[in-house]
Amino acid sequence: ELCGGTVGAILTCPLEVVKTRLQSSSITLYISEVQLSTVNGASVARVAPPGPLHCLKAIYFAAYSTAKEKLNGILEPDSTQVHMVSAGMAGFTAITATNPIWLIKTRLQLETRTRGERRMNAFECVRRVYQMDGVRGFYRGMSASYAGISETVIHFVIYESIKRKLLESKAHASMDEEEESVKDASDFVGMMLAAATSKTCATSIAYPHEVIRTRLREEGSKYRSFFQTLLTVPREEGYRALYRGLTTHLVRQIPNTAIMMCTYEVVVYLLGR
Repeated sequence: ELCGGTVGAILTCPLEVVKTRLQSSSITLYISEVQLSTVNGASVARVAPPGPLHCLKAIYFAAYSTAKEKLNGILEPDSTQVHMVSAGMAGFTAITATNPIWLIKTRLQLETRTRGERRMNAFECVRRVYQMDGVRGFYRGMSASYAGISETVIHFVIYESIKRKLLESKAHASMDEEEESVKDASDFVGMMLAAATSKTCATSIAYPHEVIRTRLREEGSKYRSFFQTLLTVPREEGYRALYRGLTTHLVRQIPNTAIMMCTYEVVVYLLGR
């Protein structure tokens, strides 16, 4: 999962920057700057490709696997309830542990500067957040992230359901064979498609929390809480504003999720042999 998450993040990083800017409250400013940068070479913030910190996504998989193993001994093994609770607990753990990192990443992605001005680095951004808001500043947007746990729950419930159907179908097809069924490339392609399908459904349903989270993380923004932002954005900009950047987000997330989930399943399969 470390390799899958890192490779996927590196390949889709430019789309992540575009998505964040579309979600922000200064959408007009950012679009004009991006257009100018291609015509006149105007300077806009450019964020370096993701580094080892993206491997922290492994926290989610570790928490999910651990919770699932424990809950299988309490509830019906591999049931929908187990998948839902495991995904929720994993999401809560990962969000609490990594929110400061994603806040800094968002601030860097939204940074603008005039020509010749030096780009702010991560350490300077950390100092600036602390000076302005103290320790609490690093946890802005966490409430929206907690609301976004619903996305991971929906994703894993649908994914596990499709995966179970695929495995049952293969087991039924090979019922008459003497040899034990062994996973091949087609199984992992099926899991990638299952991951892509489940992620598309989950993201489309829960996407507004992404926009709200970005607004909460903006420097000096007027947004103060999850529900205040949820009410303010549609009132001032219409309900479509809650879905800004959805297409870009899907283009980025679907291959990233498919790669990550397939890598995870391959590693689990190899370790279990």
